[in-house]
Amino acid sequence: MIEGIQVIGFDADDTLWVNETYFLETEQKLRLLLSPYVDGETVSAELFRTESHNMPLYGYGVRAYILSVLETAIRITEGKVPASILNQIISLGKEQLTKPVELLDGVEETLNALVGRYCLIVVTKGDLLDQEQKLRRSGIEHLFHHVEVMSDKTDREYRSLLKHLDIRPEEFLMIGNSLRSDILPPLALGSYAVHVPYQTTWAHEMVDEPIVDARFHTVDLLWEVISLLP
Repeated sequence: MIEGIQVIGFDADDTLWVNETYFLETEQKLRLLLSPYVDGETVSAELFRTESHNMPLYGYGVRAYILSVLETAIRITEGKVPASILNQIISLGKEQLTKPVELLDGVEETLNALVGRYCLIVVTKGDLLDQEQKLRRSGIEHLFHHVEVMSDKTDREYRSLLKHLDIRPEEFLMIGNSLRSDILPPLALGSYAVHVPYQTTWAHEMVDEPIVDARFHTVDLLWEVISLLP
C-alpha cells in the first residue's frame, strides 16, 4: 500500500493515450519510401542513431523526429533522395501531428476514481504545442490540476516540479510506461513510482538493470493503481 501521497503525476504518451504506435507506423512508411535506396533495417538503425545524436539539440516529439528523419534520408541516400520524397516525409509528420487522441483502456475510469482524492497532474516531455493540443483533444484535461511539459525527464526536472508543487518527495507518486523517464528519476528523489508497461517501448527509454526499490511497483493495467492506494 502506498500511503501519504498528495500528488499523482501521470505520464501522457503511452500511459494516457497511444503514441509510440504512431511513430512505428511512420517509420514503416519511411522504410518503404527509401526502399529504392537502402534496406529497411539500415533505415531504422540509422534513424535511431540520428535521433540519439540530435536529442540534446532538438529534444523530443514529432517535430524533432521528422527533422531527424529528413537528415537520415539525405545522409543514407548520399543526397540522392528527391524533393518529392522529402515532401512526403514532411506530410507524414503533419499526419502524425493530427492523429486522433486514442485513450488507453481504463484511463477515464482510473482518473475519475482518483480525482478529488488526490491532486492529479500530467508530467510529460516533448513538444509543448503538440502535447497541449493532444491534451485538449483528449477530453480529460479538466481532470488535471496542473500540466508539466518537460524538455527531458531527469532528476533535475522532477526536483524543480516538486519545488513548484511545494510537496516533499514522499508525497509524490509518478505513474508511467517508461522506466528511464517516469520511474528512475522520481525514485532517485525519494518519491514513489508505478510502472504501467505499454505494448511497445522506444529503445531510448529502456533500461538494462532490474529495479529493486520498496517504493517501486508494477501493474499490468492502469486501473490496478487503485488497489495500491488507500
